[in-house]
Amino acid sequence: MSTIDFEKFSQYSKPGPRYTSYPTALEFSNAFQYEQYIDFLANSTEKLSLYVHLPFCRSACYFCGCNVVFTSKEEKLSRYVEYLKKEIDLLAQHIDTQREVIQFHFGGGTPTYYKAFELDEIVTYIKSKFPNWASDAEVSCEIDPRFFNEEQMKVFHKHGFNRISFGVQDLDEKVQKEIHRIQPLELTKKAVDLARQYGIESINTDFIYGLPYQNLETFAKTLELSTQLDPDRVAVFNYAHVPWLMRTMRKFDETTLPSPEEKLKIFKYTIDFFEKHGYKMVGMDHFAKPEDELFGAIAKGELHRNFQGYTTRGGANLVGIGLTSIGEGQRYYSQNFKKMDAYEAALESGKLPFE
Repeated sequence: MSTIDFEKFSQYSKPGPRYTSYPTALEFSNAFQYEQYIDFLANSTEKLSLYVHLPFCRSACYFCGCNVVFTSKEEKLSRYVEYLKKEIDLLAQHIDTQREVIQFHFGGGTPTYYKAFELDEIVTYIKSKFPNWASDAEVSCEIDPRFFNEEQMKVFHKHGFNRISFGVQDLDEKVQKEIHRIQPLELTKKAVDLARQYGIESINTDFIYGLPYQNLETFAKTLELSTQLDPDRVAVFNYAHVPWLMRTMRKFDETTLPSPEEKLKIFKYTIDFFEKHGYKMVGMDHFAKPEDELFGAIAKGELHRNFQGYTTRGGANLVGIGLTSIGEGQRYYSQNFKKMDAYEAALESGKLPFE
């Protein structure tokens, strides 16, 4: 059973910034300048963690607070790849390209909105500029099961991907309809099975609690159904309702959102559920099987959290590539431009898209 003191939740309950990153986005400032960033890149010697942001989605999931671009135009996706290459070229001019790459991650957006050959093109290009990849590098991708096929999986297998995170969110049909993300369990299971068929070592599933029409009973059913996926890791995030920032969230009838008290019940039940099913709680919102590398890192004192979430590759220099991407060094955080026009203009002028 959970040992968390839930009474303190109500005692300290008040609005605050999003907890999933630290320092929070509210603490970012313009004090760190472009010239300093270039200097840090050039003089850093830490191993590299590369994050590539592929921001495009075909349509909106109404709960989403990520930096995304909605489009059905393939030329926009292709154009973006060319600008990624420009950014990678510039990074290779400022970073020692023989530094060891110990982590690589595709995030989004919907990375698998890209076709297999385009994903292959991006990874191949990065490897041509940063060729020194560790034999045990963590190579991962966020995947929407609705946009995933075997040709893409073959590309991931070719490039040594060993971890995949599948977005699930909720398995209740009414909730899925309300959040504009119809994703039957059978579809997700097919995607998970495909990843296992190609030898993926660690599979993660993401869930969100606090969505419209969720309550303890419906979410308990979702968790029970999710056991059919048998993930190695599970992330269960608290939905942040910020309609003044995200227009799509304004589509929700706020009376259908679970109360803070109901969300607390869901969270407590979730902890107990996964503990009963053999998982160990990791940090604030993750669960892992005891044999998973993530849990092993706790015992070794090697667990680290960066802007990609919990990782066993702490101490690396995180280099963000692509629109809105965040980087992290020993003494700084950085972020790329959030608007595509500004991102492209910087690269056209021969500068990194540092905001």
